[in-house]
Amino acid sequence: MSLDDLYRETILDHYGHPRNKGVLEPADATREGVNPLCGDELRVAVRVRDGIVEDVRFDGKGCSISQASASMMTEMVKGKRVEEVAGLIAAFKTMMRGGEMPPEGLGDLEALQGVRKFPVRVKCATLVWITLEMALADVKHET
Repeated sequence: MSLDDLYRETILDHYGHPRNKGVLEPADATREGVNPLCGDELRVAVRVRDGIVEDVRFDGKGCSISQASASMMTEMVKGKRVEEVAGLIAAFKTMMRGGEMPPEGLGDLEALQGVRKFPVRVKCATLVWITLEMALADVKHET
């Protein structure tokens, strides 16, 4: 199996069996993100306790790339300190722009590297990350 096949399989797995999809109640912040070019509409809800992302959920509809990215993102950030999550957001956006990856890698998220070959689809992959970033900024303003 080639690396591209493995990546495709990972994306399809997260798309077909999304992790952490649904409504989060109570949430400290909820933000919506829209990508009109592809029709992606996502909502991200986050709950932070003592500086740690205790829970995060996403809901909405979209293409396989946006849904898989959202599923992978929720798995990656849950249980991490807000500062770590900010670093992951930056690292993911850098990877999607073709920049250097962190030495520790990004786990399943690396499957989305292939999307860079299709610049119009990069927004599909990054939409949920930008939406999470806005939600976390809202949490900081509330505390």
